[in-house]
Amino acid sequence: MSTVPVPSASAPVPTTPEPSTALPAPTSTPAARARKRRVFWFLAAIVTVHLLVPLAFLPYTFVWWGIPALIIGNFVFGSLGINLGYHRMLTHSAAKFPKPLERLWVLFGVCSMEGSPLWWVCTHRIHHQHSDDEGDPHSPKDHFYWGHMEWIYTADDRRQKLDTYARYVPDLMGDKFLRWLHRGEKWLLVWLAHVVLLTAIGFGAGFLFFDATADAVQFGVQWFLWAVIVRTVYVWHITWLVNSAAHRWGYRNYSTNDGSRNNWLVALLTNGEGWHNNHHAAPRACSQGHRWWEVDLTFTFVRGLQLVGLAWNVAPVKVPKHIATGAKESVPGTEEVPNG
Repeated sequence: MSTVPVPSASAPVPTTPEPSTALPAPTSTPAARARKRRVFWFLAAIVTVHLLVPLAFLPYTFVWWGIPALIIGNFVFGSLGINLGYHRMLTHSAAKFPKPLERLWVLFGVCSMEGSPLWWVCTHRIHHQHSDDEGDPHSPKDHFYWGHMEWIYTADDRRQKLDTYARYVPDLMGDKFLRWLHRGEKWLLVWLAHVVLLTAIGFGAGFLFFDATADAVQFGVQWFLWAVIVRTVYVWHITWLVNSAAHRWGYRNYSTNDGSRNNWLVALLTNGEGWHNNHHAAPRACSQGHRWWEVDLTFTFVRGLQLVGLAWNVAPVKVPKHIATGAKESVPGTEEVPNG
């Protein structure tokens, strides 16, 4: 996940990749993946945060209010940050918002510690072009763990090249804020700042509401573990389940040329991202629930903003005519346009 240079806003870049200029796909066999370089700093960060999670369940730190805090944190940083900001807004241009809200969704996404926005969008657009095919960055077709999380701390030479970013995220290169977050891994500074801020809020609230110092400190520790650590790990895994579980288990409304599935459990956990076969059938659509009972709370939030004039150009569901309904099986290989 090391940073790469990005072109200036005036640099000419193609808007749609040509099949003849497709980037070489890395070998996807488990043996070849084992030889790949690990991004050790990110792997160390993932392991460290995971090791802190059990501390939240000790008698000193476990609190029942941690559960609603986790649910709210998931909606703010997972649904608004990753689902809406990184995925639907930046990757697929599924909706437009006032600039302050756009920046806020991006910052929420950064606070989920899933990489810079440019890196995330680049990866996801490559995924759409090669979904469950040879060039897919995180297909679980051969190895579930690879599709779930191993890929994220494994170096991919394609995403270290300027040409890759120029090809897959040309529409975002002119955004100075996104380029600033990407260069030098500055998004990590934002993530650390949010950790400090949330921790300070927790300890501040503890000393405000409790007379005893011991009680105030205990509340601060509880808040840190549940609002930061457990929430971060939870958002990580439910996001990664879209890449892994929702490409293996579930039902299909459409016969897309990949293994995407609608997985109700993943959809419930992610507030709508688990209707993944629907998404691959209509990648630019802001709503990922295509049937009345396929609840998509992230889209419901966007509709609420739209009603009060804070969201516009909300992309409707438009499934290409060549994609049949009532699909039973998948066929590997797809050539979707990366930007949806």
